[in-house]
Amino acid sequence: MEPFAHPISLEATDVGCDRVGEPVVRGVSFKLRPGNAIQLFGPNGSGKSSLLSMFAGLIEPAEGDLAWQHENEKSLKPLDGSLFFLGHETSLKLALTAEENLKFWADMYGVRKSLCEAKIRTALAVVGAAEFSGVRTMRLSAGQRRRIDLARAVIADRPVWLMDEPAAAIDTDGVTVISQMIGGHMKRGGIAIVATHDDLGPNFHRLELGR
Repeated sequence: MEPFAHPISLEATDVGCDRVGEPVVRGVSFKLRPGNAIQLFGPNGSGKSSLLSMFAGLIEPAEGDLAWQHENEKSLKPLDGSLFFLGHETSLKLALTAEENLKFWADMYGVRKSLCEAKIRTALAVVGAAEFSGVRTMRLSAGQRRRIDLARAVIADRPVWLMDEPAAAIDTDGVTVISQMIGGHMKRGGIAIVATHDDLGPNFHRLELGR
């Protein structure tokens, strides 16, 4: 795939965030340039999900400086249309098939209708879920549903990926798929911040929380 036309970077300087008014993370600093990725490690409750919400612009930093940079522009939040966010909970409607769910998300992401079917086929193939295309999501296992959720990243085609436990309920082969997906994203000049207990390889910076 072609490199992203407008790469984005992120710099955090001694940032912290709170949960329900209580400090949860303090003193986080890093720089992510196009083609970089970082893994957030730490026990449950250490603030991984809170940090992802902060990076997504859903909550404001409690302290420190956070700057997304796109060309000559800096902002506290990622630019509209630049972010793909994978939460811990599934985004799928259980009554719909995998393909129908992805059609819904393709429309949300502004994919042209003429490209929609081909993009869905590609996305399902990338995550190893092509055989689930016509299956209602309620009949899929938790790991199979997670693969469909991951397929949204391919369809969204955005330079910033924030992922909360993308490998939840996924087998070893699925973890390899995730690592390869993020690696391909980095080669295009994308950036990724991933909260996960799984080691995705040596190309990812590592940030330990709760220590």
